[in-house]
Amino acid sequence: MKKSGLFFFLCLCSAITFAQKARVKGVILDEFQNPIEQVTIKGLEKVVFTNANGFYAIEIPAQQKVMLVFSHPSFKNSTITLELKPNEDYELNPVLSSKIEQMGELVITSDSKKRIEGVTSIDPVTIRLIPGANAGVENIIKTLPGVYSNNELSTSYAVRGGNYDENLVYVNEIEVYRPFLIRSGQQEGLSFTNTHMVENVDFSAGGFQSKYGDKLSSVLDITYRNPKRFRTGLEASLLGGSITAEGVSKNQKWSNITGVRYRDNSLLVNSQETQTNFKPTFFDVQTLLNFNASTQWNFSFLGNISQNNYNYQPLSRQTNFGTISEPIALLVYYEGQEKDKYSTYFGAGKAVYQYNNSNKLKFIASAYHTQEQEYYDILAQYRLGEVDANIGSESFGDVVYSRGIGSQLTHARNDLDALIVNAEVKGFHEISKKSQVEWGAKFTLEDIRDRIVEWEAIDSAGFSLPNPILDYQNDQPYNPYVGPLAPYQNVRATNFTRINRLSGYFQWNKRGKIGAHNYWLNAGVRGHQWQVNAYGRPQGKSQVTFSPRVQFAFKPEWEKDILFRLSGGLYHQPPFYRELRDYDGVVQTNVKAQQSFHLVFSSDYSFEMWARPFKLVSEAYYKNITDVNTYTIDNVRIRYRANNEATAYAYGFDARINGEFVPGTESWFTFGYLKTEENQNNKGFIARPTDQRLKFGILFQDYMPNIPNLKLYLNLVYNTGLPGGSPSYADPYNYQLRLNDYKRADVGFSFVFKDEKLTSNLSWLKPFEEFSLGLEIFNLFNNQNAITNTWVRDVYTKSQYGIPNYMTTRVFSLKLIARL
Repeated sequence: MKKSGLFFFLCLCSAITFAQKARVKGVILDEFQNPIEQVTIKGLEKVVFTNANGFYAIEIPAQQKVMLVFSHPSFKNSTITLELKPNEDYELNPVLSSKIEQMGELVITSDSKKRIEGVTSIDPVTIRLIPGANAGVENIIKTLPGVYSNNELSTSYAVRGGNYDENLVYVNEIEVYRPFLIRSGQQEGLSFTNTHMVENVDFSAGGFQSKYGDKLSSVLDITYRNPKRFRTGLEASLLGGSITAEGVSKNQKWSNITGVRYRDNSLLVNSQETQTNFKPTFFDVQTLLNFNASTQWNFSFLGNISQNNYNYQPLSRQTNFGTISEPIALLVYYEGQEKDKYSTYFGAGKAVYQYNNSNKLKFIASAYHTQEQEYYDILAQYRLGEVDANIGSESFGDVVYSRGIGSQLTHARNDLDALIVNAEVKGFHEISKKSQVEWGAKFTLEDIRDRIVEWEAIDSAGFSLPNPILDYQNDQPYNPYVGPLAPYQNVRATNFTRINRLSGYFQWNKRGKIGAHNYWLNAGVRGHQWQVNAYGRPQGKSQVTFSPRVQFAFKPEWEKDILFRLSGGLYHQPPFYRELRDYDGVVQTNVKAQQSFHLVFSSDYSFEMWARPFKLVSEAYYKNITDVNTYTIDNVRIRYRANNEATAYAYGFDARINGEFVPGTESWFTFGYLKTEENQNNKGFIARPTDQRLKFGILFQDYMPNIPNLKLYLNLVYNTGLPGGSPSYADPYNYQLRLNDYKRADVGFSFVFKDEKLTSNLSWLKPFEEFSLGLEIFNLFNNQNAITNTWVRDVYTKSQYGIPNYMTTRVFSLKLIARL
């Protein structure tokens, strides 16, 4: 009995002891309502940390006063004393105020870290508001210095002399891909990035760190939002619409944000010179699911399904060119149609293990699957003639004399099925408050099956033009043609390609002082090994590259707030699938990685003007590029020669001033100068296809002082003309004419009924956090901008005319934004 009583007493004491516990949980935010990771929460002898979503949970003794201390290096400490009941769950969501951590006079905050690294951050709200024919992240990126594009229907962009394939894009640290077969910007539809799910956008135009992948030009690093409560949003316009919903579970462990988008480019494409029956549908669904298993483990899943159907039936076209004294027109009548389909499926899982405040591991796995088809049969019958320029003439503006007539029949049956799988591990270790180490290792499998069947037959004045490679002349009707009958162009190939890749990086960060001045150093190296196996082709050899990179930032002890940066190193681009495929469509298994030496010097000057903050960033850069894989650009399709037979260089200067030109709104003005040339087989230097010398960009926001609800958004870009390309099989050294300058202004007017700053007394607006209605005008000044040239022959003079393919004209659209 004594033993039984003792056992019962011990059990009762244990139960009482267990019951004397309480639990505190919540999400820690900063002043801008963003979650803060790695906040230390200390209560008596218990210590926990917040995860990537700012969530924490800590047990404390019940029925006694316990002081909780919330601390983080970049924020002021916060303390609170609680006395909770046994088994009570108490929700506490503190907001920490910004703190400046000083090491000497060097200011280290989250924003200053990006400043030191040379990263440009863009406000997601600005991205959603600024108008553009293809509004979104890329629309804003194109206004930044060093970024060039002359195709408003495309999300593609070139950076400092590179091409569209030389830019890295990450979403939540996961690399994303674009469809392979897209030839025209009007086929793209939707960017991968859903702007309504975005929280942070960081962009680097060169000299970036080793932790980013193996591309030559730029990095776009996007982070999606982790929801903190339930919200929904709707956006609708004449170009399509989107719905976004987000929420978090009651225990704060689960959160999800999902976006659905639909787009129809008919409004824009129907404004072009080519009259068409156009039925495009672009649709996608994206979701981000987060699970906070504990204060140490966080799991997330990012998924995307995209369906792009492009049905195109051209009818007719008239393009006027030439001079005022000698106007010429091209008239084209079409038969046939094009049916393209791009279906992509993407899924990625990510696990973050926070061992303690100084050590973190990340495990990432992703799979990207795309099925694409490109089918078309289009007969174009053209007439090239002189236009009656006599004012008052009955035939004024009509073609009165034909210089050439002919037809062009194009055919394609292209299919592609690609699967790309990635597995990656990353580590972060804080050695001290002044020194950190980061590393990563990644395996990639690319399995691509591709069939390309393209041919083109050209008829001039009733006589077929032979393939130039056959070296036969057709002088009919003066001399009979005795050569073989062959299409002018003929590309046929079937490729089953498998590429295995191993890559990794190691980098070291350190900050310190030189006398009274402060510095920050990042030094690292990337390694990449790959091997190409193509069915029916010789096995490719194993290739390895090493890319050392260094960034050095120096902040002198001056009265003015100015920071200097010097960065450089080697950047390699091991060939992706399109870079392996030559002009004949055949995969070349031993194409080498293009190599570029970067040297970037920049200054970052923060100052006040009109008692408001401003910043001026200036950068001078130089690139020396070897083993260049030369290419041609047709709209947005790049065709590589897969030969590594050229060298190239690029140099230039970029500047951007941004700040509150209008109180409470951010605007910026940018300028860029670029020169890039290549030398093919030691024939001499000529302009590269992306040699766009001058660039001016303006992004401006304003509102009426007396009517603050009425706001204006202006997006203006001016680029000097790109090289106009050359006809098929022609020597590019003989065709160095340029397109006209690219000039475009998109403007938006919005009446905001309610948002974070503006309130409304209207009862029907009470459920809404934001509600606005706007008018957008694309290509405000109705400029004629050309993307490429169509090459047409004059049968009499044997001349070839480069006839510009013009983009969209002025277009009006309405836009509705509503958020609950």
